[in-house]
Amino acid sequence: MQSLEKIETWPVPNAAAAVVTPGRVLAESGPADQVFKLASVTKLLVAFGALLAVEEGAIGLDDPAGPDGATVRHLLAHSAGLAFGEKRTQAKVETKRIYSSSGYEVLAEHIESATGIAFPEYLEQGVFEPLRMSRTALEGPAGHGAVSTLSDLSSFARELLHPQLLAPETLRDATRVQFPGLDGVVPGFGMQRPSDWGLGFEIRGHKAPHWTGLTNSPETYGHFGQSGTFLWVDPVVEVALVVLTDRDFGEWAKPLWPELSDAILSEISDS
Repeated sequence: MQSLEKIETWPVPNAAAAVVTPGRVLAESGPADQVFKLASVTKLLVAFGALLAVEEGAIGLDDPAGPDGATVRHLLAHSAGLAFGEKRTQAKVETKRIYSSSGYEVLAEHIESATGIAFPEYLEQGVFEPLRMSRTALEGPAGHGAVSTLSDLSSFARELLHPQLLAPETLRDATRVQFPGLDGVVPGFGMQRPSDWGLGFEIRGHKAPHWTGLTNSPETYGHFGQSGTFLWVDPVVEVALVVLTDRDFGEWAKPLWPELSDAILSEISDS
């Protein structure tokens, strides 16, 4: 795909990208097996592991977890009221969409307690090994501490497009808005009213500005990371885009990421 070549002009030391469909990787550019820090794209992997724990019966979405009155569902949907980087309550449960990495640490601890398995090992056994993500690991906090490769995340994107490990209805619920109407800040893009989120997956909705393309459907879901990474899935056209770089997110990315997404979608629609 010609549009994927845009990453070669980006002001980053290294970049890799792949366009993924349910059956295959449609196109890719850059090193497929270079390990990149994922930053908050980690949350997609952690959320997927949490959903597996729900299906296995180890935890329940509405089990108490975190601050008083909060549940696993609240932690996944950034509505438990926890601060961004500290395990302290900043707001009442279900009143604001406070984007919280610490909430994912609390979630990981809850799953560890319920399963008796260290959470990085749980992810390895439940997600990475079955999807053959051999170069992916949770090396740090559950909110932002994973590393992976383009090849591995392409496998994960295919799973999101055509789930085999999770029941389709579980993923469908996870990619629908939880606690509709909550306002909140999308880091780097300001206050969004509302700030739609699923169970670990940010939902594009009608947010503006945003890191996905103007032509991405409102149903698009995914995440970006401060390490210069992102993954989105647009279920309307059944396409995913994975992008990994080794330059931290900043002003350089704000025009380039949506531009690439729109170019990819345009090329697919014209084919």
